[in-house]
Amino acid sequence: QVQLVESGGGLVQPGGSLRLSCAASGSDFSAGTMGWFRQAPGKQRELVATITRGGTTNYADSVKGRFTISRDNAKNTVYLQMNSPSPEDTAVYYCYARRLRYQDDYWGQGTQVTVSS
Repeated sequence: QVQLVESGGGLVQPGGSLRLSCAASGSDFSAGTMGWFRQAPGKQRELVATITRGGTTNYADSVKGRFTISRDNAKNTVYLQMNSPSPEDTAVYYCYARRLRYQDDYWGQGTQVTVSS
């Protein structure tokens, strides 16, 4: 069974930094596009950033210049480096991965990120 395991969430001060990690595990699993979505209270889930297997990135306008997505294909792991977060970035962050072989989508359980002084 394929699982996405997230880590790194928690409380961070405005202007600080935080790095989220998400590892896809499962027999014979290779991830194609991976990414991060988030959902704040009272809002719809929105795209934060995606990265293809070849390294092409896409960011929401709200996080450009502050967040950086990266990946390690050998480990089927995607990262989100969050620099200078603001309270508006407070949300549950969900990891996303598309299986390369079958083009099926998988989601992590979500990790809470709270930006507060």
